[in-house]
Amino acid sequence: MSTSSISHGHSFQALAGRSLGFWALLGFFLLFVAIGGLSSLYMETNGHWVTGMNNQVPWGLPHACAVFLLVASTGALNIASLGSVFSKDDYRPLGRLSALSAMAVQAGGLFILLLDLGRADRLIVAMTNYNFTSIFCLNIVLYNGFFAIVTTYLYMMMEPRLEPFYRPVAFSAFVWRLAVTTGTGSIFGLMVSRMAFHSAIMAPMFIALSLSFGLAMFLVILAFLQVGARRPAPSAQLQHRMLVLLAVFVAVSLYMVAVHHVTSFYSAERRDFERYILGGDGLYPVLMWVGFGLVGSVLPLLILLVPFKAVGTQARLFVSSIGVIAGGLCLMYTIIVGGESFPIDLFPGKVVSSTFFDGVVGTYTPSTPELFLSLGGFALVGLILVVGLWVLELLPSRRESR
Repeated sequence: MSTSSISHGHSFQALAGRSLGFWALLGFFLLFVAIGGLSSLYMETNGHWVTGMNNQVPWGLPHACAVFLLVASTGALNIASLGSVFSKDDYRPLGRLSALSAMAVQAGGLFILLLDLGRADRLIVAMTNYNFTSIFCLNIVLYNGFFAIVTTYLYMMMEPRLEPFYRPVAFSAFVWRLAVTTGTGSIFGLMVSRMAFHSAIMAPMFIALSLSFGLAMFLVILAFLQVGARRPAPSAQLQHRMLVLLAVFVAVSLYMVAVHHVTSFYSAERRDFERYILGGDGLYPVLMWVGFGLVGSVLPLLILLVPFKAVGTQARLFVSSIGVIAGGLCLMYTIIVGGESFPIDLFPGKVVSSTFFDGVVGTYTPSTPELFLSLGGFALVGLILVVGLWVLELLPSRRESR
């Protein structure tokens, strides 16, 4: 049997971890993490040419997946924040799982990011030599701080004697998660050399996206626990609240993305890019309109808001969450890869011609090592969750879920 503990008036359990399925799942995640690491080593030793990336598109599929996970990680803390910062007691039994999910998702994103950038052996240099005029340097501090604060937050949840400090730490974690997402969005928003990225709305847009991406990731994790670990589902009332919450977050995310593109049309320098990304003949308009717009926004909203008597709330939450995640990956790919592929206007008003692809739309096709590295990051999320839930008492007991 799994062990149990009582904290803040709620009882919790750890995963038993003795079934064959548990060890098979653990081995599955370990295998894909190892494949991801070996794929990175292959790219590191053979050089940039074995990837689909080039001088025009230096960030590819792994970066899109990494940024998606980094954005989703702060949103995965939504449930914990609702229970502590906003005093919604129904969410408190899921607070521990929410905190672990946030750290696991961010670790998966950083795994991809660090290995995709290359020279991971020089990470210590970046962590000991700071240049705060660079947003990349600031993000190192923000990501490290996120792990420190959320770890402290989780410890406060598990230690009843620290009840007086629980609320202040929870509030600090909430504010810090906003700062982390602001920093991630500012990577692109402050990049003045790329007209596709440079925009003040990037940071608030990423905060809105983190709410929907993170909650969707958490709901999928919760669904897999219900099926794989045979954990009881949350109460019908809590499921309905999360359904409405996800619908609101998806609507806000769609609105912010729409505002970003509409306002860009009022800037003459960005108008050509908007026509390219939204109305061109290539892949990116399809990813925007069908991937993010239809699959990631409109369909989830219909599933969440239109009552289907034949389909239960759990199924609606799961299907809509999968759609939000798929749409989010499409959006990140469009923002990052699509934004890089559009030619840079080095000298506005002048025609620039050379043998170095000036004025030419960049091409990019993801390679197999890039795909496996990306999958390795998602596998690391699963690995951390499985081990964390096995070692620590983070799951609400069965009576808490009723």
